[in-house]
Amino acid sequence: MAGAGRVWRVGALLLPPAWRLRAPGRAFGTAAGRGGGGGGGRLVLGAAFALGGSAGLCLAARQRLREHSAAELPSGSLQLTLYQYKTCPFCSKVRAFLDYHGLPYEIVEVNPIMRKEIKFSSYRKVPILLANAGSPLQLNDSSVIISAIKTYLISRRNSLEEIVSFYPPIKTVTEQGKEVLEYENKYWLMLDEKETKRVYPVKEVRVEEMKWRKWADDWLVHLISPNVYRTPKEALASFDYIVREGKFGTLEGLFAKYVGALAMFFVSKRLKKRHQLRDDVREDLYEAVNEWVKAVGKNRLFMGGNQPNLADLAVYGVLRVMEGLEAFDDMMVHTNIQPWYQRMEEVIQKTGVAI
Repeated sequence: MAGAGRVWRVGALLLPPAWRLRAPGRAFGTAAGRGGGGGGGRLVLGAAFALGGSAGLCLAARQRLREHSAAELPSGSLQLTLYQYKTCPFCSKVRAFLDYHGLPYEIVEVNPIMRKEIKFSSYRKVPILLANAGSPLQLNDSSVIISAIKTYLISRRNSLEEIVSFYPPIKTVTEQGKEVLEYENKYWLMLDEKETKRVYPVKEVRVEEMKWRKWADDWLVHLISPNVYRTPKEALASFDYIVREGKFGTLEGLFAKYVGALAMFFVSKRLKKRHQLRDDVREDLYEAVNEWVKAVGKNRLFMGGNQPNLADLAVYGVLRVMEGLEAFDDMMVHTNIQPWYQRMEEVIQKTGVAI
């Protein structure tokens, strides 16, 4: 934490010592993306897909995350590889979950334009988790990944493959006529009665956790892009980070930075309309964050009590992708989220929680 009387400068914005900046951890954007046409247009669309309502950071290189001390696992090692966009909130949720439980995993950063890294999969979104607990298995959808792995860590009755079979994909059609896969029971842990009572002493605890996990997916995540790209200046700052961290040539970088920022500024306006947000989207962000803090309450460190539950990890994972950007700093100053957020950071750094 900053010392007394200290201020932080973000561009031309002076911030009180309420929050420290963490530029190395900066990330932003939303869900998985799909590549676009060719040439420069495809470059911008790829970046936009991984950052906005469908786009992210163009890093084609594989990165190995530091290995943590693994939590107690069922017999046999669990080898995990996470295919992700660094800036995707859904991917960030999975990382928060794995880090909190001290599970070692490898990261493969997916190029949002070509997506060669996931050419093995007919499922073309991220995150994808490849898990090997004796035989290789592909897990799709962030909430399914979290629920299935959590069930596996708790239960000793079923193999991971059997657990994943409890989350069958169902094809549905959106209002726009687009066919998508849904997982109706993705917020459930597949436990027997004894295991359920150990994890959820009373029914209300389970209902609350599931409610807020769903809230993070259905509402909170849709507030990220409109806030990150709220103004041309904020959009440019976002793409400036992408270009500095991504693999771009000089001309490609300039094109992606300025054209991409402009494109995503207008995309954010469409997202604002689609999700019926206010003219100043910060108000929606502040309201949502304070709603979460109110739900946690003053008498609990986390929604899970003395330790985070899956709802805590989901909300933290979504919000974390804005770190280092103006929207994140504004949220820290103008809401009551800071104490809870700092506790989340601290507890996740202490990996290897007991299951």
